[in-house]
Amino acid sequence: MGALRQGQRTVGPVFTVTYEPVDEAGGTVGDFLDEVPAGAVILIDNAGRTDCTVWGGTMSQAAHERGIAGTVIHGTCRDVAVATAAGYPIWSVSRFMRTGKDRVRVAAVQTAVTVDGVLVQPGDILVADDDGAVVVPVARWDEVADLARRIDRVEEAIVEAVRGGATLADARARHGYHSLQTRKDPS
Repeated sequence: MGALRQGQRTVGPVFTVTYEPVDEAGGTVGDFLDEVPAGAVILIDNAGRTDCTVWGGTMSQAAHERGIAGTVIHGTCRDVAVATAAGYPIWSVSRFMRTGKDRVRVAAVQTAVTVDGVLVQPGDILVADDDGAVVVPVARWDEVADLARRIDRVEEAIVEAVRGGATLADARARHGYHSLQTRKDPS
């Protein structure tokens, strides 16, 4: 999923929403928004569909006013100009103008979802920026955040060493770069 516009960043506990195709019983799109707490990041699973949207301008403005941290959509959004004007951060598979009304409905809220093979539990921590979105299990947040800060420090030191005349290979070896992201446990 890509950022709607460059320079967006967000982090917060995940609030999950799952959509499904409508049947003769119909259904609603977006009524879950009133349940989302300020500071949460909404993760919508619409099965990656790109033929109809599950997020638009009204949702972006309402979410922004409520202090919601952002929305990540395994599916499609619309009303890009409205979200941009509101300063509301969105990540999605694509953009398209066709509404999800009468096409999809909310199937579940705050249940586990699997997106691109990754199991996401409500309350896990979602981090998103220009490069995309990643979810960290809440029980591992401190560990992963510490490792990310360490990687940033090492990468900055490598760049400084290269600016000082070192080769990239030597700078990486000196700072242990290749072992930084090596999995040390089977989890």
